[in-house]
Amino acid sequence: MSGKRAYAVELSAPDLSGYRNGNTGVDYVHRLESGLPGPEAMINAVIHGNELCGAIALDTLMRAGLKPTRGALTLCFVNPNAYNRFDPENPTQSRFVDQDMNRVWTSEQLDGPKDSAELTRARELRPFYDRTERLLDIHSMGTFSDPILLIHGLEKERRFAGKMGYPATVACGQGHVDGLRLIEYAPFNDPGRDRIAVLVECGQHWARGSDVVAIDTALYFLDALGMVDPEFLAAQVSAPRPAEQLVLEVTDGYNIRTADFYFTDDFKGLERFPKAGAVFAVDGGEEVRTPFDDCVLIMPNHRAVKGQRAFRLGRHVSGPRPRPFDG
Repeated sequence: MSGKRAYAVELSAPDLSGYRNGNTGVDYVHRLESGLPGPEAMINAVIHGNELCGAIALDTLMRAGLKPTRGALTLCFVNPNAYNRFDPENPTQSRFVDQDMNRVWTSEQLDGPKDSAELTRARELRPFYDRTERLLDIHSMGTFSDPILLIHGLEKERRFAGKMGYPATVACGQGHVDGLRLIEYAPFNDPGRDRIAVLVECGQHWARGSDVVAIDTALYFLDALGMVDPEFLAAQVSAPRPAEQLVLEVTDGYNIRTADFYFTDDFKGLERFPKAGAVFAVDGGEEVRTPFDDCVLIMPNHRAVKGQRAFRLGRHVSGPRPRPFDG
């Protein structure tokens, strides 16, 4: 039976105070101009305050002298109020201040009467997203899953994910039932507009190596846009692009129904169940089974509680198949 295991904090959260005063008039937002025509790109970190890898990636690349070779690049530490509360002794508590900032990207919330620390910041940053043509949103996960590039699933996103070629797994589909992720914000989620947003889940929140994935993903994002100097890329990147990407179509998402939910194993994510009907979770005594053959478990959340999303399921679309789970 799966439990809510604790994870060691192997990463150190960089001090971001030096990035507060940028050049855009908005705290923790920096704009790098090439002086040449090209894309309007943006890279996000710490939309969730307990996810350290994005902060490390932007800090590392900025210290190394990252400059776009064309167009303009905006680098943003999205939720510094939450991030600055991070405590390695209690690392789960700084995800947000008032509400999950990656669920507020609807006009009803952004233009509505409600207020919160996250909504205030989202409204402040909204003009940047309204003009961004290509966005990378850097995140991490609650388990030791291999990295995943998440896209809503529009054809323009699939093409761009293939052009990035990194990480090795791409999952296409909607995210959550309670609000929209930033990558689903209207300017990006319109198939008729040439604007694209992708989200990378770099690995377990505090695991050594998730920071390296974040740096590599940012570099391959910029390389796909022709915005990074090849010598800078070669000097900073750690892993080559995989020979082939695994592409999954998200078919189902599951929200916990009772206070007595558990996974039947310590799943980390991307396990493949060859046959339909495999039991992998129990909710209130009711077995949760795979609905089809070759079902892939995506981003199991071992800390989820009643009403929250516990996992997504996916179907293999292209690329190498994940190895079958035989636990």
